[in-house]
Amino acid sequence: MHDIRCGRRHLLLGGAASLIGLATTPAIARAKRSRTVVDGLAGLGAPVEVLEDRWGVPHVRAASIPDAFFANGFLVARDRLWELDFGHRQSLGRLAEVFGADFVESDTASRLFLFRGDAAAELARFSPQVQDCARAYVAGINAYLARLRADPDLLPPEFRIFDYKPLDWDVLDLIRIRAEATGNTEAEIRRARLAAQGGLALDGLVIPLQPAHDLSVPNGLDVHAVSEKDLGLFGVLQNPPSLSRAALPDDTRHRRMNSGSNAWVIAPSRTATRRPILANDPHLGFGIPGPRYVIHLSAPGLDVIGGGTAGMPGVMQGHNGHIAFGRTNFHIDQEDLFILRTHPAHPDRYFHDGAWKSMETLHTRIAVRGEADRDVTLRYAAQGPVVSTDPARHRATAVSATWLYPGANGLLVNIGLNLAHDWDTFREALRVHTSPTNFTYADTTGNIGWQAAGGLPSRADGHDGLLPAPGDGRYDWKGLQPLEMLPSTFNPARGWFGTSNEMNLPPGYPAQERRVSFEWRDAFRYNRVAEVLQALPRASVADCVALQHDTFSRLALDVVGLLPAVPTDLAQEAAMLRGWNGRVEADSPAAALYEVWWTHLERALYALLIPAHLRDILPGPIDAAVQLALLRTPDARFGTAPVAVRDTMMVDALRQAVAELRQRLGPVRAAWRWGALHTITLHHPLAHIPDISTQFPQIGGATTGTGGDSYTVMARWYNPLSKHHAPYVATGGASYLMVCDVGAWDNSVFLNFPGQCGDPHSPHYADFMPVWLKGQMQPLTFSAHRVRAAAVGRVTLQPGEKS
Repeated sequence: MHDIRCGRRHLLLGGAASLIGLATTPAIARAKRSRTVVDGLAGLGAPVEVLEDRWGVPHVRAASIPDAFFANGFLVARDRLWELDFGHRQSLGRLAEVFGADFVESDTASRLFLFRGDAAAELARFSPQVQDCARAYVAGINAYLARLRADPDLLPPEFRIFDYKPLDWDVLDLIRIRAEATGNTEAEIRRARLAAQGGLALDGLVIPLQPAHDLSVPNGLDVHAVSEKDLGLFGVLQNPPSLSRAALPDDTRHRRMNSGSNAWVIAPSRTATRRPILANDPHLGFGIPGPRYVIHLSAPGLDVIGGGTAGMPGVMQGHNGHIAFGRTNFHIDQEDLFILRTHPAHPDRYFHDGAWKSMETLHTRIAVRGEADRDVTLRYAAQGPVVSTDPARHRATAVSATWLYPGANGLLVNIGLNLAHDWDTFREALRVHTSPTNFTYADTTGNIGWQAAGGLPSRADGHDGLLPAPGDGRYDWKGLQPLEMLPSTFNPARGWFGTSNEMNLPPGYPAQERRVSFEWRDAFRYNRVAEVLQALPRASVADCVALQHDTFSRLALDVVGLLPAVPTDLAQEAAMLRGWNGRVEADSPAAALYEVWWTHLERALYALLIPAHLRDILPGPIDAAVQLALLRTPDARFGTAPVAVRDTMMVDALRQAVAELRQRLGPVRAAWRWGALHTITLHHPLAHIPDISTQFPQIGGATTGTGGDSYTVMARWYNPLSKHHAPYVATGGASYLMVCDVGAWDNSVFLNFPGQCGDPHSPHYADFMPVWLKGQMQPLTFSAHRVRAAAVGRVTLQPGEKS
């Protein structure tokens, strides 16, 4: 039996430094070329060759498309098994059986939101080819699990430490698993609570509505009865319990607020090569392993490479031989809360369409490690799952969600996308896509495009989805709107298209009628991308790489431009800011001063604008664009002398920032580097457990700093409002980056931080850290001869005997 985990190496490395050093030395990597044969794989039709490059990226050569997807499942299980299994257990509601009673509520929430229809019929909606690929992917995972059962010593350390086995997979799990809680239900509760306090207008300080829209309370909603308890199990689904003692609720909210991406696509008329260029860098939370797994799948009729994710077949962002595709978060309000009036004597009955109706009930049993099983009742109303009940007050809450509808699917869309060969087949593949997404597109014939995709509800008149609605039937959804109702563009006249999560509904789009969303990210990143692209008459791949790593902050320079005259004791710090170029670089003292100053300004503005009795409802932060507008034009909320109050606030915040920097980094201004505060430290999610921390080396640390912030194209978030961590630590951003030279594919480049593999024994656990920190993009090798030239290892997958 060969050990084939993550490059098949048993090197127990003492720390991140030695691990990185080994993986980034080409001579060593090439000297250790390896060949491995894995035989007896049930479900594989013919032998598959896998060539692996120095970064551990597998390049799969299969005889059939399903066999390529078999290899996809097998290899992701090999390299990311614990991540794969934990996510699968969480989605199916099977964590408590391994991790104990703390996860019963989470399991209940996950089971409540599984698809309840005919899963086999849903799978049959897909083409036979997509079905075959889905079955093959699952068979590949299960084939790897079968090898582990034959040799349990190959199990990753987490399974041995916790003494449990990974779950086998069923292809119908890819249909049943639906939960994609990305909507605004927490904001719905917040607005209702603000309305009860007469403070609804303050909500626009946190999320200004775009396009402009007047908030109103749905007729019949008792806002005084609404509380956070109404979120119930849906709140658990959005903020699940963590295995890590270091993970806290403010971290979850912060990461959800910041997740986004940049993507742009440039037509041949505006590129140096006369070929399209597509760039994409998704922004997600940093962790071990990273959120993307890079793979290359080839077979007759398929040749696709790019970043995927564990548990989802295929490639999410990448290219095949005909088209390149990227994605960012679009914004669709996909979930609504409905407040049900329940019967005083029969809490499982609710008033709907003029009559009392019985909730549907489903009984399920949850296994709990170390305890007796729990019997749980799941309830469903006409609108969807019932997430909370309050019999004493004769009320319950139900949720409608687009991703629960028949025909919607979040896990199989990549297969059709990877097989698409032109604009029409690309758009057709997106019809089943559930989560709100901007898809960018380019093809080898020179076309570029954008299609917004995701489930779009058809709401009843009088309901905009921004507050909970009565569940008596008046506000029930009327189904989903077709893909054509979402915006798109093909070959835009200006020769490029970009998206960075900003409000991008085009002029003339019927936003009030279709009610896609009124909640978007600020436009700072997009505005910078647009500024640079518009100024480039002939963009190159190198230009796009530079833009992905651009740290210029227009917000920062605009704020600095408002700094008033300062006392003598702050003159040198003020001069430092005024002489700064606005680039949030890791080695910049001025960037460090600005970021800490901005943090104190945020806190001061929040204290000024949010009344004390509403701060538990509006925890902040105030929207950055709103803050800038208020600083530019202070109004009566600043008092009778608004400009003077603003100026005093800015000087006071600067004084506090200087004091904080002296305390943190010392009195010498030249030592105030932003990277000394904005550090990256990655731990295993279970690092508080000694056996885990011993086997999984920490990545990064106090000496690993980075530039950027939430508003630069090179996104690197931090959470200044966190009460539990160093406030400037980088917690997320662009870990996977890709620039595609469309048609000359071997010129394409990528990064995938921190590495391909979740096994600490692998050289690919964190080998991308040094090049990622430096922004040194690596070749996304695609052609057969380049793949073979770059290979440092080979794995041959052999089928088992046919029965």
